Amino acid sequence: MGQSLFIPLSIGLLISFILYPFCRWLERHNVPRMWAIFSALTAFFVISLSVVTLLSYQFVQFMQEWPELSLKLEILIQQLDTKIASSWTKGFINTDIGLLGNFMKYVSTHLLPEIPATLYQSSISLVLFIIIPIFSALILFYSEVLVEFLYLIFPSDSETFISMLMPKVIISYYNFIIGMGLIYLIVGILNSLGLFLLGVPNPVFFGFVASILTFIPYVGITIGAILPMTISWIKYDSLFYPIGVMVVFIIVQILEANVIFPLAVSQRLKINALITLVVIVGGGIIWGAMGMILFLPFVAILKLIADQVEEMKPIAVLLGTKNDI
Repeated sequence: MGQSLFIPLSIGLLISFILYPFCRWLERHNVPRMWAIFSALTAFFVISLSVVTLLSYQFVQFMQEWPELSLKLEILIQQLDTKIASSWTKGFINTDIGLLGNFMKYVSTHLLPEIPATLYQSSISLVLFIIIPIFSALILFYSEVLVEFLYLIFPSDSETFISMLMPKVIISYYNFIIGMGLIYLIVGILNSLGLFLLGVPNPVFFGFVASILTFIPYVGITIGAILPMTISWIKYDSLFYPIGVMVVFIIVQILEANVIFPLAVSQRLKINALITLVVIVGGGIIWGAMGMILFLPFVAILKLIADQVEEMKPIAVLLGTKNDI
């Protein structure tokens, strides 16, 4: 209930956390608050829109190539079914185009063409997202009022603690998000470069989708690798390319874990895989796809607070990894 309000409000709140340090820096350099907020929001949305436009362009190109790839996939499946039908499994497998063939035909005929329409309908139904920049701007503008509210609802002896805790949490979250954004950018570029050198179609789209999906532990990188592996196998009819895609992703993941992450993120905010999966699935149940995206940052903020508050140490232990204990 109320997700039409709480989803854009949550996004606006997270954006305001990210932009708050930059706005404060502008204000300290004698930029009026409203102009500081406007400048920060403009820069944020220009960068975001550029990324979305690039990925959308790659997706459109992929959709244009899909009919040809789908036809070739059906031919390969028919050939595979012919071989299987002549084997000892003949009694168990349909000799037409098979279960896999029917599934891929359904995907190419019904599901893939519906993706753009679904995205368009989602943008219409979520028209309230237009107010996300307004929410972010107002949260930044009335930040002092919101802090004063926290002072009033908590005991008076906790005012000093709150005044020390809040800036530390916001700065830590800001540094973490900037670091993670840099990681996704570097990993996406490396993935895309590797796929481009292999000759995989739409390397930027597949490279950055795989990079973004790495926020889902274990499962994300597998999902991100399956599609480019399949597409390259269909296009070139050779196992060399799927193996090459797998090798590229493995090398990039090793670099990300041992080199890129330690350099980009100074504070290792680690939430264990069990809690991460529970939060992602729970967010999906409650708020759909947006819940899968939004709930994890809020748990990260809870982990930052729990690390600083002695009374919340059990929560910090539950959310953290073995190395945090």
